[in-house]
Amino acid sequence: MTTQVSASEPDFTPLDDVFVRKHLGVPDIDVTDWTLVVEGLVERPLRLDMDAVLALGTERLPAFHECFGSPFAPDVPTRAVAQVEWAGVPLAVLLDRAVPLAEARHVWFEGADTGSFQGQDGLTYVKDLPLSVARGDVFLAHRMNGEPLRAEHGFPLRAVVPRMFGTNSVKWLTRIVLADRRADGVFTTQFYNRVLPGDSAPSPVREVDVSSKLFVPGEGDELPAGVAELSGRAWSTTEIVGVDVSVDGGAWEAAEVEAPGSGPTWQRFSLMRELAPGPHRIRCRARDLAGRVQPLDGARNSVHEVGVEVGLNRRTG
Repeated sequence: MTTQVSASEPDFTPLDDVFVRKHLGVPDIDVTDWTLVVEGLVERPLRLDMDAVLALGTERLPAFHECFGSPFAPDVPTRAVAQVEWAGVPLAVLLDRAVPLAEARHVWFEGADTGSFQGQDGLTYVKDLPLSVARGDVFLAHRMNGEPLRAEHGFPLRAVVPRMFGTNSVKWLTRIVLADRRADGVFTTQFYNRVLPGDSAPSPVREVDVSSKLFVPGEGDELPAGVAELSGRAWSTTEIVGVDVSVDGGAWEAAEVEAPGSGPTWQRFSLMRELAPGPHRIRCRARDLAGRVQPLDGARNSVHEVGVEVGLNRRTG
């Protein structure tokens, strides 16, 4: 069932708790020397410094942000997810100025991070998206939760692709190329591809899976006996229409699910549940408007489970 649990603004993950992923290290960038180039199949190539980027105006985008996990273990859950308020400008603003040519079909995003990965040297982190997707969805961010981007999160500018895994949100962005074909780097052709259910051929790791995660209680928490709130967050490419919670392998019970926000944000769920003294295992499973349901096991988005210990209530007096 879907009900309004809270009318508050979306909750944001403290920056110290936002996951950090890097394939080629964190580049040391002096913003006074940094520029962003937009080139390729465009009528008007652009070169912007940070003052020029800021002059485009600043919009805000609250969005969940999820790591896909290791490209070598695509079925292993990582549960690395956060919600961030990004500040910056939609990519479409720059594309309108650059004017893509009719033959442009793809957008390449190139970061300043270079180096070696899995025994291959001289690499640059490059990802791509269809132009139609990039124009509508990609956001260029220079702030997180009201603060300038930290070095490990992509300072001074990064791409953000809502509802897609973080591997598509290129950090330390320096170059955007309009092209008539996909980029042929290792991070597009060799790593971050998977075979989706029902498909026979691999496709790029892009859209997120339907997922949920218990935040309260956490793994190993000790709780008093009695009624406890079991709560967490659920997210997908579309609206979450239900989350079920199971205790100790028992029947799935419908949790209350916060109505979706106006942007690509996660949805809070909660269930008040009596817990007797002793150890308990708690699981959660989400389903979305497209009819997708989290698998019980064997997939990167399999149901999340935590173990807790419930003690006897002690009376004082």
